[in-house]
Amino acid sequence: MSRVALIVVDMQNDFCPPDGSLGVTGGRDIVPTINLLLKSSKFDVKIATKDWHPADHISFAKPPEQKPFESFTTIVNPDDASQTYETRLWPVHCVQGTKGAELVAGLDVDMGKVEKDADWKIIEKGQDSRVEMYSAFYAPFDNLRQGPSTIAPFARSALPDYLKERSVGTVYVVGLAADYCVKATAEDAAKEGYRTFIIEDATKAVDPSGWPGVKAGMTGIGFVECKDVLN
Repeated sequence: MSRVALIVVDMQNDFCPPDGSLGVTGGRDIVPTINLLLKSSKFDVKIATKDWHPADHISFAKPPEQKPFESFTTIVNPDDASQTYETRLWPVHCVQGTKGAELVAGLDVDMGKVEKDADWKIIEKGQDSRVEMYSAFYAPFDNLRQGPSTIAPFARSALPDYLKERSVGTVYVVGLAADYCVKATAEDAAKEGYRTFIIEDATKAVDPSGWPGVKAGMTGIGFVECKDVLN
């Protein structure tokens, strides 16, 4: 029988107001809802992801030439220089080992339990300075969907293999931000063949006004509320 996983995406200090360098409006407000989900027996497997960037990550704007939120840069596939895409630049955030990269206070994640429970895992992403990685699965290049890269081993996380090892068939995605990392994680989960849902009252968007349009462009993903899942 396939199992059900809850993926809590990037609930880190730098994504939460008032002090986060890339704070998402209302980001801290969803912690109680996520905690209800974390405590629920509806989920067999629980995962919390963390942006875990080196200090020289390519997504960081470098003033004054580059402006956070406004400037863009080109990402090149480390395995194939002919594959590129443009991505937005952000303020410095979630640098490895900093307070900003820590899970937000109040989130019901017992690290002692995580270390002992095979059905609980922390997944780090975005460690390769050369690529952006919104998805908790892998950077958006086809070869990384097929398997790990020897040239860029950190451009694919432990998540794809872990979900298979734990016999997961259904995935619920929550956390930050709805229109970026939650979206990308849910889309890749659906492409991997999982029944995939976003729990809308357990996520917040960088651009709330644009979220309905983002939702409309997503396929193979269900949208539910916390009460729908827990009842």
